[in-house]
Amino acid sequence: MVFGRRTVGSDRLEAALETHIQNELEEEGPVFLAVVAGLRELDRVARRLGFFSPTESYTRHVPWWPIIAVLGTYSAGKSTFLNDYLDYPLQLTGNQAVDDKFTVVCYGQDAQVRALPALALDADPRFPFYKISRELEASAPGEGERMDAYLQLKTCPSQVVRGRIFIDSPGFDADEQRTAVLRLTDHIVALSDLVLVFFDARHPEAGSMRDTLEHLVEKTIRRTDSSKFLYVLNHLDATAQDDNAEQVVAAWQRGLAQKGLTAGRFYHIYSRSAAAPIADPQVRARYEALREHDYGELQARIQQVRTAQAYRVVGTLERSANELERQLVPQLRAMLRGWRAGVVWRDGLLLGGGLVLLGLLAWFGLGELLLGLGGWSLGVAAVLAGYGHWQVRRRVRERIIAGLGRDRADQQVDNLVGAFQRSTCWYRSIFQTEPAAWNAQTRAIVARVRAEADRCVQQLNDIYTNPSGTAGRHTAPSAAPSEQSGK
Repeated sequence: MVFGRRTVGSDRLEAALETHIQNELEEEGPVFLAVVAGLRELDRVARRLGFFSPTESYTRHVPWWPIIAVLGTYSAGKSTFLNDYLDYPLQLTGNQAVDDKFTVVCYGQDAQVRALPALALDADPRFPFYKISRELEASAPGEGERMDAYLQLKTCPSQVVRGRIFIDSPGFDADEQRTAVLRLTDHIVALSDLVLVFFDARHPEAGSMRDTLEHLVEKTIRRTDSSKFLYVLNHLDATAQDDNAEQVVAAWQRGLAQKGLTAGRFYHIYSRSAAAPIADPQVRARYEALREHDYGELQARIQQVRTAQAYRVVGTLERSANELERQLVPQLRAMLRGWRAGVVWRDGLLLGGGLVLLGLLAWFGLGELLLGLGGWSLGVAAVLAGYGHWQVRRRVRERIIAGLGRDRADQQVDNLVGAFQRSTCWYRSIFQTEPAAWNAQTRAIVARVRAEADRCVQQLNDIYTNPSGTAGRHTAPSAAPSEQSGK
């Protein structure tokens, strides 16, 4: 989507990475490969329209592996939960805020954990933060160069993380967060297949966290994918001394209900490794039973994340086709209408000005001189009129481009600018109503891709569902080792 200068080396690197992605996706089965083929069809349409540069691709903006995000308030036990689930001491833990950046966790074969800089995420299309520096810069000027203050990549040898990406977030307080952190939080939420939102049972006054709850809860329940959010009340062992778990849970449920969360699963857990001893055996047994039940359900949801990821990847194909045809093309049409109206209006002023000038010349007795020049005067007038028209086209085009503003990511603006420039080039008439290359052929390609997306959904349904109860169903996409072992 960037129409700037690129190097041959960077083009070759990205082409190699795209080939590597496709080779890895071959193990996921024909459904994912069909999605890749469909996205490349859309690439060709987007390049004809001018939305994409020759090296840009929809495939580089799809997280191809399941993503589980762990969000929550300060000291809510997010990192402890992740360490327990991975059965590996990956993250620092403590009662105070110990993580000051988002940590993207992926599998690494080395026994040693490696912490890599944010550049490892920003420059690699296989990760969900590809080119995130541009979005940070657009939302908060200067922050794009400070990626290392917000992001890091960690490798982990735990088999549980194979085939998945976990994202551990820093403690969240919406009142104190920088714009870049809020932007990253929204980015992670949008791309994740499962979002675990942690709260701390040791601080039961949910009402005092108004802005934090608004960002983590109120904004999410209005989403079409709100079912991927799981709300976890952690450190429940802190209520064992008073044996008032029900009252604490009720207080949090009332606080969340005030933000509109009146349905959905609310989990109650604590970490065995970090829990305080519970002296009363009856209370301990009751708390452990509650913890085991809810922790088991959380594990089951994480293990099933590949199903959600498969539908999310397939859904990307239809969403990309819809975005191209129903959002970008209509926006481009509106820009072209504004360009045509601006050019016609200014051409009219120039023509009117020329007629006034001729009238003044005739008034001062110079009309006969112009008539004597004959074809010379007409030729000069035509050249001046043509020059004026092309200047008007250029100035109106620049004015519309400048009016796009920067209230969204630069990448989206660059898309529209590239397509608009192609549709307003010198050989395009101002009276052509459709964008350049948007014709019956490209519309048919988009329609075919949309139909292919429906077919892929049906294939997934054949894999995961069986209403008739007949035997001989297809096998599901390959599962991560942790799913196969039932971790």
